[in-house]
Amino acid sequence: MTAHYWCELAWLGGSRASEGVVIAVDGDRISAVCAGVPVRPEGAVPLAGLTLPALANAHSHAFHRALRGRTHAGRGSFWSWRDLMYRVAGRLDPDSYRRLARAVFAEMALAGIGTVGEFHYVHHRPGGDSYDDPNAMGAAMVDAAADAGIRLTLLDTLYLHGGLDSALDDGYGPLAPSQARFGDGSADRWIDRVERLASTASGPTVRIGAAVHSVRAVDPPSIKAAADWSRERGAPLHFHASEQPAENEQCVAVHGMSPIEVIAQAGGLGAGTTVVHATHASGRDQTMIGEAGALCCLCPSTERDLADGTGPSVGLSRQGAALCLGSDSHATVDLFEEARTVELDQRAASGVRGVFSAESLAEMATSGGCRSLGWTEGGRLEAGALADFATVGLDSVRTAGADADSALAATIFGASSADVHHLVVGGRTVVRDGRHTTIDVAAELAAAITEVTAP
Repeated sequence: MTAHYWCELAWLGGSRASEGVVIAVDGDRISAVCAGVPVRPEGAVPLAGLTLPALANAHSHAFHRALRGRTHAGRGSFWSWRDLMYRVAGRLDPDSYRRLARAVFAEMALAGIGTVGEFHYVHHRPGGDSYDDPNAMGAAMVDAAADAGIRLTLLDTLYLHGGLDSALDDGYGPLAPSQARFGDGSADRWIDRVERLASTASGPTVRIGAAVHSVRAVDPPSIKAAADWSRERGAPLHFHASEQPAENEQCVAVHGMSPIEVIAQAGGLGAGTTVVHATHASGRDQTMIGEAGALCCLCPSTERDLADGTGPSVGLSRQGAALCLGSDSHATVDLFEEARTVELDQRAASGVRGVFSAESLAEMATSGGCRSLGWTEGGRLEAGALADFATVGLDSVRTAGADADSALAATIFGASSADVHHLVVGGRTVVRDGRHTTIDVAAELAAAITEVTAP
């Protein structure tokens, strides 16, 4: 059965929105797109505002959402914030994590996000023992995304060591007690567990990818094992890298090179790789990422919240690295904010406006994230693409006055997640008139966060 949507305005590429666009949906795919239809056809669902491909959040740690408002008041750094994050991680179990992630993924849906990449490393019981089902926590993430109605790439994360230490013979310290539940003991055991997960987590809206937490948590031979696994299966591979100056300094002390050079030497850089952050990547690092055809995921709201710094988005782009966006720690869940911050940070640093166009920022938030997460058939409005699209109202105080010429820029530079009125994922309406169709998102967030943070 074919459904039709009539969009007042739709972004089909370029800097200008098209007027009067009919999107035909057959199953979970777009079957046709027709612009220049001034009057809504009978039976077509009206979408007032600007319709664009559903946003893709390429980097998420769902449980970090519980930290919002609890880690912002005092002085500190990434490292002090991390201690608080470990406390929340220690309180999760499969049931509470499913409830929290369901609410967080539903919050993303309200923000127009149709696809999320969950960088998932809370695998086992506190202390490190496996659950009866070793993938119970991963299965909870899969169920949560399905309930929330969005696509999921579960980036199952390899995490083996507690950090880099040049005083140790092999340069790696053991996992701390707060990290024990993240580790599988070896790359081979991680592969065995992820193979089982990949064989059971199936469906049209879920894919299993791989992640290496960082060079400080995974040694080079194990990086190679994860890279080989992802390459053999055509799965996405993500890394945290060069997020902090201290991380780079420790890596040079142990390996004599930067984290990105270590990843490259271990065979981890390639067209299926996404480097997350790269905030302190050197010029050489940026060239390596670009030459490898890899992507970089920028997470500006988290990078500024943790005082990490401003990433080299211009240098990466000039070297050929495609860029995408993530909300990471969920200090805010708003990819419009992430997108415009990429440009506004560069304006502040360079004194030049228009480093990135509204069109290129929109591509980071849509097709760039889809590519990073292995959904290459998404991120665009055209026949054959996934039927994933979001509609932003142009009638709020943030967006009022926009027309076809200015709608895209008004959305990227002025809209917030609160302006999303409608979301369709796989042909199914997930958000209608600004409300999730099945979940009371605020109530479920409040209950789930209280459960894992209450004294």
